[in-house]
Amino acid sequence: MPTTSDSYRRIYAVVARVPRGRVATYGQIAALARLPRHARLVGYALNVLPEGSDLPWHRVVNAKGQVSLRANALGYDELQAQLLRRERVRMVDGAIPLATYQWRPRA
Repeated sequence: MPTTSDSYRRIYAVVARVPRGRVATYGQIAALARLPRHARLVGYALNVLPEGSDLPWHRVVNAKGQVSLRANALGYDELQAQLLRRERVRMVDGAIPLATYQWRPRA
């Protein structure tokens, strides 16, 4: 397995590609970063982003299309939902319809 810093760098590079108005799942980001089955590592990488980072972390959601709650709370779930609404990503019954909003990168 690659080093943590190499893994995080790959994760951040994929997250940076998620376009405005689209979302990707943690598992999808892991697979695209060539780290299949390491969705939790994506969560860890996003959790340690420096304050003020311009990486679009808010575009990463869980496999159900939901905003995942963070252990330290601090309102990040509501911030994430608000940032997604600004990009015209809509939730239906607390989940983003992935069939409509999931990013599908070209191969």
